[in-house]
Amino acid sequence: MAHKDNELSACVREAVQEYFKHLDGEKPGTIYDMVLAFVEKPLIETVLLHAEGNQTHAAELLGINRNTLRKKMQIYRIK
Repeated sequence: MAHKDNELSACVREAVQEYFKHLDGEKPGTIYDMVLAFVEKPLIETVLLHAEGNQTHAAELLGINRNTLRKKMQIYRIK
C-alpha cells in the first residue's frame, strides 16, 4: 500500500539513504538509536522554545511525562 511521505518522513528517509551511501564498506552502527538521537534533541529544543521554556507544557505537547522530559534534557544537555 503506497503512501505519501510528509516532509519529515522524506527527510529521514533521505538522510538514512545517504548514511548507507557513505559507509564505504564499513558496518553500520545501531541505526535506530542514531536516528532517534539526531531527531529527539532538536524536537525537544523546538518544542521547549515554542512552550517558552515551560517544561510542563512542553511535555504535554510531546505526549510524555514531565520527568521523562527532564531526564531527556539532561541526557542531551538541554538547558
